[in-house]
This record gives sequence, structure tokens and C-alpha cells, in this order.
Amino acid sequence: MKPNLLTRLFGGSVAAPEAKASRAGPLIALQGQGRAVWTSRDLASLAREGFMKNAIVYRAISMIAEAAASVPWLAYEGEAERPDHPLLALLSRPNGRQSGKAWLEALYGNLLVSGNAYAELVQLGGSPAELHALRPDRMKVVPGGDGWPEAYEYSVAGRTVRFPVEDGLSPILHLRLFHPLDDHYGFAPLEAAAIALDLHNAAGAWNKALLDNAARPSGALVYRGEGGANLSQEQFERLKRELEANYTGAVNAGRPLLLEGGLDWTSMALTPHDMDFIEAKNGAAREIALAFGVPPMLLGIPGDNTFANYAEANRVFWRQTILPLLGRTADALTNWLGPHFPGAIRLGFDVDAIEALSVERSALWSRVGAADFLSKDEKRQAVGYGAARPGDGEGEGDEGWTT
Repeated sequence: MKPNLLTRLFGGSVAAPEAKASRAGPLIALQGQGRAVWTSRDLASLAREGFMKNAIVYRAISMIAEAAASVPWLAYEGEAERPDHPLLALLSRPNGRQSGKAWLEALYGNLLVSGNAYAELVQLGGSPAELHALRPDRMKVVPGGDGWPEAYEYSVAGRTVRFPVEDGLSPILHLRLFHPLDDHYGFAPLEAAAIALDLHNAAGAWNKALLDNAARPSGALVYRGEGGANLSQEQFERLKRELEANYTGAVNAGRPLLLEGGLDWTSMALTPHDMDFIEAKNGAAREIALAFGVPPMLLGIPGDNTFANYAEANRVFWRQTILPLLGRTADALTNWLGPHFPGAIRLGFDVDAIEALSVERSALWSRVGAADFLSKDEKRQAVGYGAARPGDGEGEGDEGWTT
């Protein structure tokens, strides 16, 4: 008899598993089987305080999403490229309201803001017809008895739509960034940069408040009248009105303060120089850029740039940030959409279309072209192309190879 979960947890005879499955999965599912697993953070706050109020976050996410969405997809069946495959047509026009690039930008943007991205597959007559990007703050994962999602629930305005996972095929694609403490949701880069984000936003708010208050630090007017006498209520109110009318606001910046007898100005805050205001803000901006994998030079952040020039920083950005994102997305789309098409279809992306990597590509072609010990087909395979087709060149040597 196959043991149930309680037998495995609390003793008794344990038989070998009858199907290929994780033995730890039921332990994960035990804490919330059949119920939505809620995220522990406020995604709306991350989006509002980060993407919508911080120029560094906005530009970093926009750069990554736009760059990744600009790379063309390739479809392969075995080793043969299939440029006319219907999967490519679906990705180029996923739905009636979005182009392929717009859909991918939304998918990547959600992934970078929240650590999670969801897409819905709509089928017509059993064939894939449309793809839609869904907001991650509305989606909940429902784990099954094996610890894997058995359904996804999408809630809007008190109404919920349930997307069941049947026979291992899911109508929902869930992309997520690695989270060390969560089994079902990803970790947003903004969370890692939360302190830097707060510092950067606070620096901007402080600067704005400083300008609103005559561009000078806050302080106090101290009355040093004879005999320890205090200002009368009438004198206090008049002084307050004069300060608000004549010495606050941007139009009054730099205006000298005229004090009557017995009044003295005492500063109560650090000066911008004491706070090292500009460097603190730039340091926070560099930490935000680091969390997203964008070289600070590309965001116009001054400081300890470690790249010799803009082109070198751009190559690092593509190699270390964009290409890994494209790779994981291609694998996820292949596993999600591939079973709906005949044959062993596989998605890839056209690295040769990336202008920022043209220098590296030219250097590779030069090295391979100078390798006399390689045949023409071996050279083509070394640079990512298949064997030569009839008419591409004569023989098996270097004929027809150009750099």
C-alpha cells in the first residue's frame, strides 16, 4: 500500500515512491495545500516608490526591458532553424493590442519590479492563439499536494479567475527571480536595493524641501531679551507671519533676514556640505544600478566608473545582464509553449543582431577564419551556424569564408 503524507511524516512503513516526484514537495504543500500563497511584501509600494518615483529605477528597468525585447527570436527543430515556424509568428504578434516587443517589455518590466512575471496562453480550437501579460500583484499561486502549483488565481475588483494546471500543462507562465526564502515567488531587485532606494528618494525630498524653505537649513529664532522676558503673543504672531511671507519659498531664496533687537538666528541642522549631500545621493544611485546589473556610466551616474569607455560598459551590460535574461526566458517559453506545437521545437535568440556585441563577433570571426586546421563546416559551427548548404562554397576548406 502506498503510504500517505501522514505516514511519511510520523512513522510507519515507508514504501518506495511509485512515481517520479520530489519527496520534499509534500512538506512544502502541507503548510497551505489548496490555498493561495500570499506574498509577504507590498508590490504596489515597490512599483510606486521605485519605478514611478525614482529616475534611476525607472531608467534601469526601461533599459533592460527595451534591450531584451529588441533581440529577435529564433526557432529550431533539432539542429535545423525554422524561420517560418508558427511559434515565431505568435511571439511577434501575441495579441490584438500589443506587438511582440511591447508584450515582452511588459513581461520583463513586471519581472524586474516584482521578481515575478505572468503570461496567459489563450487557445482556440486547441491551438495557441494569443499571449497576454498579467499583473503580478493580482496573481496568487495555489500549491497542490506535491508542492507544485495546481492552479493560479487572478483577482480584480473582488472577482477571481482560476487557471488550473492539468496534465503538467499550465495556461500560465510564471517567470520568477531566485528567492532563497520563498518556494513560490521570486525576489525583486528593488528589495535588495531598498535602503539605497529610500536614501535616494529621501535625498530628493530633502532637496525639494530645502528649496521650498528659502534654500537654507532649518534653524530657530532665539529671543534674548533683557531680564529673561518672552515675546508677547502679539509679537510672536507678527514675527511668524513676516517669516512665512518674506523668507520662505523659492522666490525668497537668499534674501537676508532682518532681526529686531534681542533676536538671534541659531542653525539646527547640518549643512549640505556636512551631509556630503551629492555624494550620498550618487552612492545610493550606484547601489540601485548594481542591484539591476546596469553599469552606472550608462545611467549618467558620476563617480567610480570602472569602465574605460561607454562602449565597454555597454558590452558588459549586454553580456552580464541581458543575455542571461534572454537565455532563461527562451528556456521558459520553450518549456511552456513547445508542447503545443508538433515536433521538438526549441527557442533561441539571434546574438548576431546585437549591435553592442559586434566588436566581439568580428574578433571571433577573424580568429576562426585564420584557423587553417578547421574545415568550412567546423568554422561555421564554431561561430554558431549549421553546416554549409549546397551553393554556399566549394569543398571542405576555407573557400567562401570571409571575415
